[in-house]
Amino acid sequence: MTYGDAMTTRARSADRRAEILRAAVEVIAERGYRGASLAAVAERVGLTQQGLMHHFPNKEALLVAVLEERDRWDALPADGLRLDLLASLVEYNAMRPGIVQTFSALLGESVTEGHPARAYFAERYGRVRGSMAELLRAEYGDRLPSGLAPERAAPLMVAVLDGLQYQWLLDPESVDMPGAFRDFLTLLGES
Repeated sequence: MTYGDAMTTRARSADRRAEILRAAVEVIAERGYRGASLAAVAERVGLTQQGLMHHFPNKEALLVAVLEERDRWDALPADGLRLDLLASLVEYNAMRPGIVQTFSALLGESVTEGHPARAYFAERYGRVRGSMAELLRAEYGDRLPSGLAPERAAPLMVAVLDGLQYQWLLDPESVDMPGAFRDFLTLLGES
């Protein structure tokens, strides 16, 4: 096999893997993790279950890849995270209901004992709370206008973000997720 052939094969494999991840996002959004199956994902991309397992050996590996891909899609700069960038991410998410639905379904299911995404979400939330505290400190200093320390406000900010997603998914006509988040930011800045 030539170098060019190897590169073409790797590119095809990466394309197929991305296609499988998109299909997995759709299936999980529709059925939740427990209701999703490798067979349903394989069928969605025109593969056999064995063909899918060439890329992802089991359902847990596929789940981890879906979660990691979602984090890559939502990547914000590690340095200089700002409230306006966070508000832009909320607006971006309003254009991707399938991704938000998949994340929300997995998050909701992950609180059950033994769920394969439980450790992922526990670690992720610790990291996100830390990032939110840093963001709030950069914006307001050691105290928000309310007098609250950034570390105390960070879990509340995360709760607002996730809570808005659930409300928006349940009633998108009544809940303006980006607008409500901007309103929350206004509320944060008031003393």
